[in-house]
Amino acid sequence: MTDNGAAAFIRPMRTEDLAETLDMWVAAWQAAYPAIDFAARRGWTRDRIAELERTGSIGLVALLEDRIVGAMVLNPDSGYLDQIVVATAWQGRGIADILLAKARRLAPAGIELHVNQDNARAIRFYEKHGFVTTGADVNPRSGAPIFRMSWRP
Repeated sequence: MTDNGAAAFIRPMRTEDLAETLDMWVAAWQAAYPAIDFAARRGWTRDRIAELERTGSIGLVALLEDRIVGAMVLNPDSGYLDQIVVATAWQGRGIADILLAKARRLAPAGIELHVNQDNARAIRFYEKHGFVTTGADVNPRSGAPIFRMSWRP
């Protein structure tokens, strides 16, 4: 349940979901980092999701009233969470909690992820959910400093 009592439904991402999911992804990241042109990264993201799915990851979407309000891409075998995003209008209202709970059910041995070091909101979210920082690195695509974080049951 979201903070307003609405029930979000999580299901596998379908081909016909991709355009709406990418629109949401671009808008959410654009709001978080206004100086970066995320519309220009749309094609890269589409290709990234396809490659991740080809190599064992699954894409999932969170729906409310038949609208995609969140999405994630997780490899249940390795526990690597590559993408988690929530529509800007739904941020802070429980959608990410629902997605992360689903990720934990799919990867019960643990979850690993990378997060931008300057994304304080995301870091607080992960720490609230029991993730710890396990290292630091640099994003090979952007050169931005990132943290490696992990959750173990």
